[in-house]
Amino acid sequence: MNGPNLLTLLRIFFVPLLVAALLGPALLAPGLSRVPFFPNLVSPEMFALGIFLAAAATDLLDGYLARRWKQITTVGTLLDPIADKLLISAALVSLVDVHRVPAWMVILIIGREFAVSGLRSIAAAGGYTIKASDLGKTKMVAQVVAISLVIAGIRWPQLNSLANLAMWAVVVFALLSAVGYFLKFWGVVDDQVKLNRRREILVLQRQQRKTKKSRTAASRRQAGPTADEVSSPLSTRLSTAMMDFRQEGSGANSDRRNG
Repeated sequence: MNGPNLLTLLRIFFVPLLVAALLGPALLAPGLSRVPFFPNLVSPEMFALGIFLAAAATDLLDGYLARRWKQITTVGTLLDPIADKLLISAALVSLVDVHRVPAWMVILIIGREFAVSGLRSIAAAGGYTIKASDLGKTKMVAQVVAISLVIAGIRWPQLNSLANLAMWAVVVFALLSAVGYFLKFWGVVDDQVKLNRRREILVLQRQQRKTKKSRTAASRRQAGPTADEVSSPLSTRLSTAMMDFRQEGSGANSDRRNG
C-alpha cells in the first residue's frame, strides 16, 4: 500500500464524517463549541465544508503523487473513481435530506455516474479504455465548487443564489459529458468490442477444428489400419515382384540370343 492509495482510502473514510456533519449537526455542536480560540466559527456546517474540501484535495493529490512517483497501481485505478463517486453521492444525498438541493438534480447527476461507469465496464471487458474527457474533468471541478457553495450557504444565506447557479452548471456539464461518452462508445468502442468478439469466435472455431482433427487421428490410431492402408503395401509388393520377374525374363532371353 503506497502513499497515493492511502490518500484514496482516506477520502473514503471522510465520507461517513461528512454525512454525520451534514445530517447530525446537533451531535457535533457540543464538541465543536469547545474548540479553542474560535468556538463560534467552527460550526457543524463549517466542519462539513472542511471535511469535503480536504477530501477533494486528496483527489487531486493522490493522482499527482501517483504520476510523479510512478506508483500507478491497479488497486489505485479501481479505488479512485469509487472514492470520488462515494464522496460526491454522499454529499449530494445529504444535502437533499436537509433540503438544500433539489432531488431531481441529484438523480440526474448520480444516474449519469452509474451510466458512464457501466459504459466503461463494457468497454474494459472488450479490451478498450474510455479515458476521462475534458468535460468530465470540468464536471468534477464544478461539482466540488457547487457543493462547497451549497454547504457554505447554510451558514451564509447570501451564497444560495450562487450555489443554485453552480448546481445548474453541474447538471449541464454532467449531461454534456454523458452524451460525449455515449457517442464515443457507440462510435468507436462498440465497433471495437464487436471486432474483438468476432476474433474470439474465429479463434474458438479454429481451436475446435484442431481438437476435432486430433481426436479423429487418435481414434484412427486406436482402431488400427484400414482396408485401404492394408491393401496398399500388398499391392506395392506384388508390383515389385512382377517387375523383378519381367527383368529376369528379359535377361534370360538376352542370354539365349547371345548363345
